[in-house]
Amino acid sequence: MHHVVVVGAGFGGLEFTRALAGAPVRVTIIDRRNHHLFQPLLYQVATTSLATSEIAWPVRYLLRTRKEVTTLLGTVVGVDAEAKRVLLEGGDAIAYDTLVLATGARHAYFGHDEWEPFAPGLKTLEDATTIRRRILLGFEQAERESDPEKRRALMTLVIIGGGPTGVELAGTIAELARDTLKGEFRNIDTRDAKVVLVEAGERLLPGFKPELSAYAKDALQRLGVTVELGRPVSECNADGVVFGGVHLPAKTIIWAAGVAASPAAEWLGVAADRVGRIIVEPDLTVPGHPEIFAVGDTAHVAWTGGRLVPGVAPAAKQQGRHVAETVRKRLAGDAAPRPFTYKHDGDLATIGKRAAVIDFGRIKLTGWIAWWIWGIAHIYFLIGLRNRLTVSLSWLWIYSTGQRSARLITQGAQGGDDEADLPAGPHDARSLR
Repeated sequence: MHHVVVVGAGFGGLEFTRALAGAPVRVTIIDRRNHHLFQPLLYQVATTSLATSEIAWPVRYLLRTRKEVTTLLGTVVGVDAEAKRVLLEGGDAIAYDTLVLATGARHAYFGHDEWEPFAPGLKTLEDATTIRRRILLGFEQAERESDPEKRRALMTLVIIGGGPTGVELAGTIAELARDTLKGEFRNIDTRDAKVVLVEAGERLLPGFKPELSAYAKDALQRLGVTVELGRPVSECNADGVVFGGVHLPAKTIIWAAGVAASPAAEWLGVAADRVGRIIVEPDLTVPGHPEIFAVGDTAHVAWTGGRLVPGVAPAAKQQGRHVAETVRKRLAGDAAPRPFTYKHDGDLATIGKRAAVIDFGRIKLTGWIAWWIWGIAHIYFLIGLRNRLTVSLSWLWIYSTGQRSARLITQGAQGGDDEADLPAGPHDARSLR
């Protein structure tokens, strides 16, 4: 039976597998994590609004009824295109007839990878819990700090990057400090926290219309966020961040400025764009390898007006469905190329718990109406009735009270204790968990 191997259980890979149901194939899906992650809401885990289990589902559970699908937990380290084998860490290899690369993206620091320890990005559940821990530990350390300058740095939080993720993080962190944590500390007032959003460009949300970018900036400023535009970051370290030639002492820095594709192009030795995405053919196949497809953040796909298909979940899902239909037709004897056509449904970004911006082309919305539409859209795409209900109730509670319940300080930076993140003192760090 024709063997299809899918690398990556993100939106593209999972949608491809779902759309291929009933085809005369056997499928092996490989991912280095055992769960599918709803990345659009990952920032809400990082900012204590949602728990990890509310936006992630075991891949085996999602595919439990698909007897033709085998799920493997493993790390892919290469592809032998000549022998048609996927190479796994540890020396194993999986043969394929058709290969779908849906390997996603990682952080990109524009040649400054040394910044990563000081400014973590947000792509995985581990990233989200790391950021959540740093945010909460900053306030815990400030509560114990007697030096005013050190306390000020501990209560300064910097987000680098003014795209949707940066805007959403900044708004939610500002509300966390000013609403959720208010009154819980005795030596500090969390409302004094300084949240700074730094963007190298001239406006926030560069993918949106200018009027929506302006609204987002005004909405963030009303929440108390300091917005710095046109000031690229030149340094990140343990003492803070330098942007526009100015050093700002800060102990919590979050990176939301750039991403790079997985090394899939390197595995195949094919052309890639500047961020590492495979420059695919119009039908999403890899040049010179018609049996290999790339989708989602792995693929450089041309769109209209010289633009690229954006790296968002709806685009990855559309590509997954397109590739599944192509495989079906090939199995039926129709090998004609089928160019992919992307349908853009619109752009959405939320700003705190009562405002959002939506661009549906001719229709543009802002404010609380946009926020409700944003929320309904995200709940609709969640998997399972239980998760839709729990997320809806969590949001309703936050909207009504301002309180966020997922405020747990868990593992340390390397999955161990938190002592390395805490100042010296008489208390056991374990008591803060």
